[in-house]
Amino acid sequence: MAVRAHRRSHRRKDGQAPALLLRTTGARTGRTRTSALVYGKDGENRFLVVGSDGGSDKSPGWVHNLRANPNAEIQVGRDRYPVTAQILTEGPDYDRGWKIVNDLNRYKDGGRYEHYQTLTSRRIPLVVLSA
Repeated sequence: MAVRAHRRSHRRKDGQAPALLLRTTGARTGRTRTSALVYGKDGENRFLVVGSDGGSDKSPGWVHNLRANPNAEIQVGRDRYPVTAQILTEGPDYDRGWKIVNDLNRYKDGGRYEHYQTLTSRRIPLVVLSA
């Protein structure tokens, strides 16, 4: 399912935010888990994703997996990169990255992630994936 969504996002060039595939190792199972995520870029080899889960009170499973093992792989188009994750919830890097991804993923009069943050009391993490 995630792979189909990723392919659709690459086929459509109608202003939709770009998507990547993130492959993590399951914290409990050790199995490879794949998630299709909207991303932004902060420099040449820094990909930014947001652990919003639509404003849920819990972070998505892929964030949990990265906390247990920050080494992962991303696929952007046909290119694959090994990455190391850094999970941020505050600071100047968080603020700068949050603005990048929020501006890319628009929702009504503001950013989609800004809207999701209003739905939960937890601080939604920004994840920097460095290749």
